[in-house]
Amino acid sequence: METSRIKDLPVHDRPRERLAELGPDALRPAELIAILLRTGLKGMSAIQVAEALLKQFSSLSDLARASWESMARVRGIGRDKAIALQAAFTLASRMAAEIRSEAPLLDTPERVAALLRAENQSYSVEVFQVLLLNTRRRLIRVEKVSQGTLDTLLVHPREVFRSAILNGAAALVVAHNHPSGDPTPSDADIRVTRDLIRAGQLLKIELLDHVILGLRSADRPRDFCSLRELGYFGS
Repeated sequence: METSRIKDLPVHDRPRERLAELGPDALRPAELIAILLRTGLKGMSAIQVAEALLKQFSSLSDLARASWESMARVRGIGRDKAIALQAAFTLASRMAAEIRSEAPLLDTPERVAALLRAENQSYSVEVFQVLLLNTRRRLIRVEKVSQGTLDTLLVHPREVFRSAILNGAAALVVAHNHPSGDPTPSDADIRVTRDLIRAGQLLKIELLDHVILGLRSADRPRDFCSLRELGYFGS
């Protein structure tokens, strides 16, 4: 006779004990749902009820979108368990949306490069971008200031910091690509960086870094450079 109560299962097969020992990733969807259900009904364990629920709705995504009324019609669920499941699915959905919408933290050149890498590798000319940050070093927005050959005529501090002021940025990072693939800074890159540092000091909006993106090669394992790391920002 098939076991119909979770408490009749060996301890190592019970969902709560398995989660505590192995973590949630080790459990099947039916086991995770069984933990939320807590109990089954006569002749059906919570796991079996969960399996029936999953069979009824075909997929987890369909189940998560289902109304509590439709879940309640499955044998062993009922109103209270269906409402509890809908609350859990809604909470998970809101948490996922919050994670997706949270602005990325850009407190290292590695993170700046990771954010811009794919887009910058598609450019055939140099594109100068400004990353506007809040007080927690999280991204407000990215703005393209100019494209072409980088020099002080194309990248003027006025244009860079106007955007920062309009968007209420507390700090910023600037970045541009080298289509040649070599991220080594040119004299113009260094000159622009120093101009922006001075402007930021006057406006009380800190320039945190200037990141140049290139391409990896056999003798260049890192595809970007940070002018701050290279010492151009002073002490």
